[in-house]
Amino acid sequence: MRRYVLKRLLISVVLLFFVSLIIYTIMRSIPTSYVETQARMLSQLPGAKSYSEWLAQLNETYGMDRGIIPGYFQWLKSAVRGDFGDSWQYNVPVTQKFTEVIWYSFVLGAIAFILEIGIAVPLGILAARKQYSRMDYGITVVALLGISLPVFFFATVLKLVFSVWLGWFPLYGTVGRFYELLDSFGRFLDLARHYFLPVLTLTIIGIGSLMRYTRTNMLEVLNADFIRTARAKGLSEKRVINYHAFRNTLIPLVTILGGSLPGLFAGALITETLFQIQGIGYTAYRAMVSGDIPFTMFYMVFMAVLTILGTLIADILYAVVDPRVRIN
Repeated sequence: MRRYVLKRLLISVVLLFFVSLIIYTIMRSIPTSYVETQARMLSQLPGAKSYSEWLAQLNETYGMDRGIIPGYFQWLKSAVRGDFGDSWQYNVPVTQKFTEVIWYSFVLGAIAFILEIGIAVPLGILAARKQYSRMDYGITVVALLGISLPVFFFATVLKLVFSVWLGWFPLYGTVGRFYELLDSFGRFLDLARHYFLPVLTLTIIGIGSLMRYTRTNMLEVLNADFIRTARAKGLSEKRVINYHAFRNTLIPLVTILGGSLPGLFAGALITETLFQIQGIGYTAYRAMVSGDIPFTMFYMVFMAVLTILGTLIADILYAVVDPRVRIN
């Protein structure tokens, strides 16, 4: 297993190299950027230099006057040392801004992830056990709603009902106006009120596919020969479901769950933007809109690392869940 993990890590490094090169090429090829916007603004000031002079000066300052390949290797050399440059939008080092906002996304994603597993997996198993019953049809309808509803539409409906009409929860933000004046319990309640709707949005949208996937795999396992043998031996239905069937259902679920773990740090761009939560997704969105190449480059490479890491985690979990899996 150790040799396999090392081999996958080496392949991941090579893959990440080419992915980052493609991302850098795309970012350098976009029709506009912060440099051009800033040069245009500075050239309009009284007594300022011309637009072309400002553009040449800013390109030289940010290393945009070099070719794509030399510019990429210069960026890569700094990135290996952990230096991703300064954000043009936020005027601070990219890594500093990242550490300031990542935990908002992690808390939001972790709560939603735990709720998704706690709701989708048991309901998927229940739907499989009671196939073609009213319970099965009800769970299927909920799953299809979760799969079909767009995030922006569902989040907007929740805000309209619970924030505008009922006034139970804030429209946006992570803390209220008087957060600093509250005691510890009051601050916790204030955070909970602000996070409730975003977490509910991510949970409802996320449980649909996981619920259907669990149901489908559970039905396949329940029709297997070893399950009929276990029942013929006189084992209780509870032990047959919770021990024999569920353990085999976990094997294909590892693919989804393993790939979802890195998503805890990826941020929910649409949800964070709609609720104006200062997470990595919302921060990256503002950087992309403003043409902030350094921060956008970092975010895209960060997403690529998470994707590769998720695949590696899923492969390792296969061996943990299924002892029959052996890597030669």
